[in-house]
Amino acid sequence: MISDQNRAAATIEEVAAVAGVSRSTVSRVVNGSTAVSSGALEAVRRAIEELNYVPNRAARSLASRSTMAIALVVPEDTTRLFGDPFFASVVSGINARISRSNYVLNLIMASADPGDKTAQYVRSGAVDGAIVVSHHTSDTFIDRIAAAVPVVYGGRPVRTRGGDYYVDVDNVAGARDATAHLVQRGCRHIGAILGPPSMPAGVDRAEGYRLAIADAGLSPAPVARGDFTTESGAVAMREILATKEPLDALFVASDLMARGAMQVLGAEGIRVPDDVAVVGFDDSPIALTTDPQLTTMRQPSFAQGECMADVLIARLAGQSPAEVTILDTELIIRGSA
Repeated sequence: MISDQNRAAATIEEVAAVAGVSRSTVSRVVNGSTAVSSGALEAVRRAIEELNYVPNRAARSLASRSTMAIALVVPEDTTRLFGDPFFASVVSGINARISRSNYVLNLIMASADPGDKTAQYVRSGAVDGAIVVSHHTSDTFIDRIAAAVPVVYGGRPVRTRGGDYYVDVDNVAGARDATAHLVQRGCRHIGAILGPPSMPAGVDRAEGYRLAIADAGLSPAPVARGDFTTESGAVAMREILATKEPLDALFVASDLMARGAMQVLGAEGIRVPDDVAVVGFDDSPIALTTDPQLTTMRQPSFAQGECMADVLIARLAGQSPAEVTILDTELIIRGSA
């Protein structure tokens, strides 16, 4: 069986011919030199993408079968990565699986990079494959990475195509079940703080909430959006309260946003769960720090990380793992709902 990493690559001469420039100009672009005109730079980049060119140093690595390195690409800033327990658990799972292999893990923070540096590094042959977590619709540079090396996504890709490999939880079902729990408690004015529409998890959890509301025949209550952070949850909670509409429950699409929302409710003298019941999503350690402790939908983040790494390692070995792996969620009932 031919593995993903043995795919054929164009030559530097072919790139130069398609771009209409010299071989040396292509070499300068590939090596990150600034001594290239903007027109030539764009022409070479288009040719590289069109031909799926892999630089010679990568070819030499591929000829020896492997670089034995995997990139973990995170299109987020360091505050988000290290401040969200979900990411910490996912990365721990990835590292645990890779530590049991012969591969090493390279962490690439791509939030402040429009993508060229990250894509060039991955395409240079420094790694055999990549794991991408927490990607947004604006992260188009990931397409260039996926064209060069095998990629496994954490969560459904923002632009799904045939042949994409990803590991996710059933976000729609999880959000639906979390909201249904509030319905079963007798709540009838169930608002929501949803995630960003630029992320599949934000879209899917919003859909699950809407389905549960429709299932119960309830009228929609106030809804606001955040970016999965504590601060955005607090802002969204103030937006909902400012509507003055009836509210007896709240589905929140992440534990961090739920913490921010509960802080605002407490400051306003609104009791949880007596006045407003709250359900979060993640079951991160944050859920145990709120007062009362947070009822939340557990997603197996450590297992997600392990599975992502396992799928990629299997691909690099020329095996045929499942393209899509969906893990189950579980409602964890505590004091907030």
